Amino acid sequence: MEKEGIPMPEHAARRFVRRMLGVLALTGALLATALLGLRAALPDTFYIEPGGTLTLAAMPFLQAGEPSRGSTAAVSGSSETGSANQTLRLCGMLPVKTVRTVASATRTVTVSGGPFGVKMFADGALVVAFSDQLTALGTENPAKEAGLRLGDVIVSAAGQAIHGNEELSMAITSAEGDPIEVVFSRDGVQQTCTLTPVRDRDSGVWRAGVWVRDSSAGIGTLTFVDTEYGTFAGLGHAVSDSDTGADFPLLSGEIVPVTIIGVQKGAAGAPGELQGEFSGAAALGTVSANDATGVYGTLQNPAAAVTGQVMPVAEIQQVAPGPAQILTTIDGTAPQWYDVTIERVNMTAGDPNRNLLIRVTDDRLLSVTGGIVQGMSGSPVVQNGTLVGAVTHVLVNDPTRGYGIFAATMLERADAA
Repeated sequence: MEKEGIPMPEHAARRFVRRMLGVLALTGALLATALLGLRAALPDTFYIEPGGTLTLAAMPFLQAGEPSRGSTAAVSGSSETGSANQTLRLCGMLPVKTVRTVASATRTVTVSGGPFGVKMFADGALVVAFSDQLTALGTENPAKEAGLRLGDVIVSAAGQAIHGNEELSMAITSAEGDPIEVVFSRDGVQQTCTLTPVRDRDSGVWRAGVWVRDSSAGIGTLTFVDTEYGTFAGLGHAVSDSDTGADFPLLSGEIVPVTIIGVQKGAAGAPGELQGEFSGAAALGTVSANDATGVYGTLQNPAAAVTGQVMPVAEIQQVAPGPAQILTTIDGTAPQWYDVTIERVNMTAGDPNRNLLIRVTDDRLLSVTGGIVQGMSGSPVVQNGTLVGAVTHVLVNDPTRGYGIFAATMLERADAA
């Protein structure tokens, strides 16, 4: 005799439905969150080779759809140039983000990895410290009272252009205690304040209670040279003041040959550094830009100044986590190749110096430097025969790892310098 199934009680059925709806809602919320995260990780614009297709090496699970109708696109099977809108889809199905693709021929540069010295003179006087002054009335600090801060760049005082400490001292002395107007730059915005010099009780000299710096020098690594335009790019980050951390305000500068004569090995909590010696030879070139992405300028004789391999510059979507190499110099002037791993690629990093997370895996480099050290900034990062980036920073608590910048970012800035 056949038994009939026992029907589910109504209240149990309702509970089952509620649970399933909850699971579906949670799944939908998680999926929506994941899609939002993916969208935020994608830039708005990609550059691709004319006739090429948009492929994201770091996100192979995203596929680009056909270019939007009515746009001129560089797509597979076409030699047309221009731009198009294309939708990136998760596993080719779920739309994540519509991006703009621009056709752009691949550029090549000469990859360097050699050490260089940089000498800079300030466009103004950089405030690096304050010094209270003992006067007949007690302790005073005119600069602080006027509202100046560390990192400000004084560009004029009492109507006179200021390019260094000597000119500022003359303006203060000439005022003989009268208030003077000081024009300064803070975070790129020009401001004005009134400073009243005070007379030092012991020396009788008029003072403002401020220390300024008008020049800077250091060493780094040259990333590449574009021989077609005679330009160079290095460091991958700005030359900054050692006391304030502010980007050094460039008036003029030059790069010169350097020989690496020693290495201070890095350790957790104690970054190492390359020790270099300026050769005293003629300058290699002039510096025209010092900004967050590196140091740029023009070489006197590009073909003679740098020798190295000519390589294509990778677009950001061509860079993927995995094995790579860096080209850097830790002894003398001859660059050597060392193995690294790109652990993470970030195409939308707020800080361009942190597009790449790199780990040194080469025992030869680890035994000498401990990993990444100061002076290696600008060392080219190469993957699959293309220049993908440059080393920028070391992780203080783990010198085997550090950050890098996209080479495409540096090339774009070099073009504008």
